[in-house]
Amino acid sequence: MLAAGTIVFAPNAMAQAQTGGLRITVNGNAGAPVAGANVKVSSPDSLISRTGVTGADGAVRLAGLDPATNYTIEISASGFNTFTAGNVAVVSGRELSVGYALGGTADAGDVVVITGSSLAAVDVTSATVSTTLTLDTVESLPTGRSFQSYLQLIPGTKPSSGGNPASRSGVNYSDVNGAIGASTDNLYYLDGVDVTDPVTGTFGSNFNSEIIQEQQVLVGAIPAEYAGGQGLVSKVVTKSGSNEWHGSVNYYFQNDGLVQNDEHSTSGGFSTYDTAVTLGGPIIKDTLWFFGSYQKKNRKDDVLDVATGNALRSVERDEDFSFGKLTWQITPDDRLTATYFGDPTTISGSNDSTIINRRDFARDQGGDNYKIDYSRTFGDLILNGYYFKHEGELSDSAVDTTIRDNVTYRSAANATLEQRQLGGRGISFTENRDREEYGLNGEYFLDTDFGSHTFKAGYVHTENTYFQTDSVPGGVTYNSLAPQYLGTSLGTYRGAGWTARSITSTDYAEFLLPALTANAAARTFLDTDASGAVSTAEADAILFNSTAGNPYGNVNVYRTVRAADAPYTVTSEGDSVYLQDAWTLNQLTVNAGVRAEQWTHYASDGSEINQFDWAVAPRVSVTYDLFGDGRTKVFGFGGRYYDPIRNDMTDFAGALTGPVANEQIYVNGQWITFRTRGPGDADISPSTKTPYTDEALIGFSTTIGQDIGFSISATNRKTRDIMEDYDLSLYADPTETAAGGADGHTFPGSPLYLGLDYFGYAANPGTNYVIGTLKGGKRDYNGLEIVVTKYKTENWFGQLSYTYNDAKGNTNSDGNADFQGDWVAIDPRAPNMYGPQAGNIEHQFKA
Repeated sequence: MLAAGTIVFAPNAMAQAQTGGLRITVNGNAGAPVAGANVKVSSPDSLISRTGVTGADGAVRLAGLDPATNYTIEISASGFNTFTAGNVAVVSGRELSVGYALGGTADAGDVVVITGSSLAAVDVTSATVSTTLTLDTVESLPTGRSFQSYLQLIPGTKPSSGGNPASRSGVNYSDVNGAIGASTDNLYYLDGVDVTDPVTGTFGSNFNSEIIQEQQVLVGAIPAEYAGGQGLVSKVVTKSGSNEWHGSVNYYFQNDGLVQNDEHSTSGGFSTYDTAVTLGGPIIKDTLWFFGSYQKKNRKDDVLDVATGNALRSVERDEDFSFGKLTWQITPDDRLTATYFGDPTTISGSNDSTIINRRDFARDQGGDNYKIDYSRTFGDLILNGYYFKHEGELSDSAVDTTIRDNVTYRSAANATLEQRQLGGRGISFTENRDREEYGLNGEYFLDTDFGSHTFKAGYVHTENTYFQTDSVPGGVTYNSLAPQYLGTSLGTYRGAGWTARSITSTDYAEFLLPALTANAAARTFLDTDASGAVSTAEADAILFNSTAGNPYGNVNVYRTVRAADAPYTVTSEGDSVYLQDAWTLNQLTVNAGVRAEQWTHYASDGSEINQFDWAVAPRVSVTYDLFGDGRTKVFGFGGRYYDPIRNDMTDFAGALTGPVANEQIYVNGQWITFRTRGPGDADISPSTKTPYTDEALIGFSTTIGQDIGFSISATNRKTRDIMEDYDLSLYADPTETAAGGADGHTFPGSPLYLGLDYFGYAANPGTNYVIGTLKGGKRDYNGLEIVVTKYKTENWFGQLSYTYNDAKGNTNSDGNADFQGDWVAIDPRAPNMYGPQAGNIEHQFKA
């Protein structure tokens, strides 16, 4: 386990900080710097070694090193014994400081390590708050065998059953269904490539944990080379081969007989096994290596009925993770790497005990990933280019294909799920979530009389493709009243006290009343005052008194008819560039950088939905080596992170072709369509801004002795320009009056009215909803984190951490079409909306 700026961890070519460096200081036994010392750094896990000569200050910087914890440093200097230090750590994206005092020839064996315990070295040139984990570390701890499980070892991460934990200001709650423990604010990198799901914002790929060489998790003061955000950034570097053959075979199993009974569990029992094999070695020694692995995971669960405790079903999950990598060191300065990994998964059903058997579904997910990258070293310049392709599938198939009917009862009737949920799930679908990406990155080291500079720059182009096709068994789904409520009026139905309602008061003005008025038969039947229009009172008088044609003999109220099935594809394209300079002068390092991102979203007909403005994110950090010995630093950071809109919103606003569904109400013997959902029912408003988080951070970190680390950091974050979808009829109808306000609508002159110009429209676009910037929406965070780490020496290690999270705000919206633009009562600007953030954990202790 580890902490802020700490290491608990080898090889790959650089594709965005995939290599690290060392700052090595050599002194004589009297403390004077040793100039002209020859220094060589090498590792059996790397195809490259680096050499250098110390300057007048006794220091040398060696960069472009593959991450590993088993580097050997060899130092030779005239008048001193040759010295060798082993088990030195290199961490990707960081430059750790190590220092040695050499004994003279008369002092044979008198060698003192000043700093440089493999894991306790401090990067006194970086303000980034991070933790680095290695397979050796995590296999020593009682944790799950996945990179998602390892995130729970990071100070301040919150519990997550799905493997996407919130960190610091990351949102940990969803308004739509009250979900806790699933953050969409994190970024997941594998060998320098972003593998975050572009639709959900959660992890987008699984892989065998045996392939992890280093997992570094960044939680604060993230430099410009990373997209960053209000959550964490997980960076995994995978293993490569070596000059020696090596491999592993393992098998793990567990079942309910090996764990304590949980009286709150809805599992009737489980069994699981996890087996994996790895193999790596040389194809051509010192030139061409390979590494491969295969992992098989299987879990079976017996799911119990949440009400009765009886067995519902048995569910089986099969996962097959494969991985292969070829590393070709063409010359000492040229490297080509090709990587493949796949994660197909089959799940026979849901282990959610609230899903009854006829509503169950099977799932196939996963896909293939391909990457090729090339890096070239020109002395102090390192260049890298890569291409990456991800093919991901998510398919849900309904177990029961009969027509769905969700039946409404009075809440006091205490109807069971079996009574309220008739027929099957009502839908089956297939989604493809694909990504193609290429990037160029460069790093240049420049030493001058006014300090040294490490310049980094890069460009990434990404294209995300979202494909969907679905089907509704029987072409229709129902929402009916139970038979005992025959004769209920719509006015009664839309009131309180029911288990569910498919028609509510907010449907009246924009959808229901115009549709009833436009239907001649309905208008004739309902327009009792002969005004020519159906009023709210007249609609309330509708009686639901027929079961004709209902698939289960229930009372007809509402149904959705699939008018057309059609697959469709939407896309988004993004360009990002970054430039940063880490300037070190004596004990001071200033890292100043800027990142710019632009995203364009395209509809299913190929037209452009929206091109967002370039979002420019400056980031600056200052770090000071307090005593000049590479052991203690104070640091500060200020910067901005952007959170671009994801492909779920491209789908929301860009499905201009695709399936069409008609929502209908039953009136006097006929079904009347009052709303159509499908192509063109939403839009991204022209004025929508990219959400962002501003961060200010200060901290202190030190090494005590050779194996104890202590760090403390304080963080302030402000999240603004939060995205939400709006119903324009509630917020931007220029013809609305105060009378309409009684039905929950704003009107010109009222406190919460926005108007069409707020969204960038001159006229209503005619869609049901629009995506916009949530007026007044904000989240504020203040945090403090203290971490004490005992690094691994003498066969043991440990960590203690305390995190204080003060999170307040008036919205939980987080890049999804939530609810705050559909109900004026919970508008962020409404009274009493600002307060403690739901899902936050104020005090966290980890050990």
